[in-house]
Amino acid sequence: MRWTGSGPAGLTLAGVDLANGLLTVRASGAAAARAALNGTSGPPEHIQLLMGCAVPRGLPHSGAELRFPDCSLHVLPGVVLLTVAEAKLTVGFTELKPLMFQPVPVEAALRSVFAGAIAHVLAAAHVLDPHGLSHHLLGLAELVLRSALKAELDRVDALVARRREALDYIRDHLADPNLGADVVAGALHISRRRLYQLFDDGQGVSERIRGLRVDRAKALLADPAKAGRGIGEIARDCGFVSAAHFSRTFRQVVGRTPSEFRGR
Repeated sequence: MRWTGSGPAGLTLAGVDLANGLLTVRASGAAAARAALNGTSGPPEHIQLLMGCAVPRGLPHSGAELRFPDCSLHVLPGVVLLTVAEAKLTVGFTELKPLMFQPVPVEAALRSVFAGAIAHVLAAAHVLDPHGLSHHLLGLAELVLRSALKAELDRVDALVARRREALDYIRDHLADPNLGADVVAGALHISRRRLYQLFDDGQGVSERIRGLRVDRAKALLADPAKAGRGIGEIARDCGFVSAAHFSRTFRQVVGRTPSEFRGR
């Protein structure tokens, strides 16, 4: 075990959001560097937990550092970096991927437990058994990772359910030419900004509505039972304001006019 008051060598904080209450999980080690360079994926040697949180008073401005064979602890004013060997974790790297390389909010209670544990470790490190202390830090990392992972997966599940609800509403109201972001947001009782967050995947709400309308039009045009329906009637059923607007949009998306698509 090594405990120094000097700044931890190699602690790179560039590009990491260190706001209080945010956790960033990232891979480290030679394998992670090779994977990044080669565009491959695989478990890294170490997992780093970087959290902005309160640290004990009296901490040297240069910080404190504890090192063990399977983990290390670096503490600076306002930030804690806990590095653990990936092989020592019971939660696998594949399971951790939802947390990797993005700031994840941490509940105040978990943040308090983490900060308190770090404070106690720093205060008593000189009298604690190094092997036992190493296991304690590994357990602390497990606790934070599993708790943050559960919270993040619950949040993602809630987003997926809300997104599915929005898509169901859009599909049920495609024939309404006034259907748009404001209408969908009002129906779901959420703000327009929140609606756009649900579809934060590079495709906006209006573009998604247009795509679903074209998909429905393609299904109607390809259905032999609908062969007697005119292009204008299909345009109205799909929420287009006019046959001309429908034909123009359909050709932009599909590459053929509705009549050409039906003929094929």
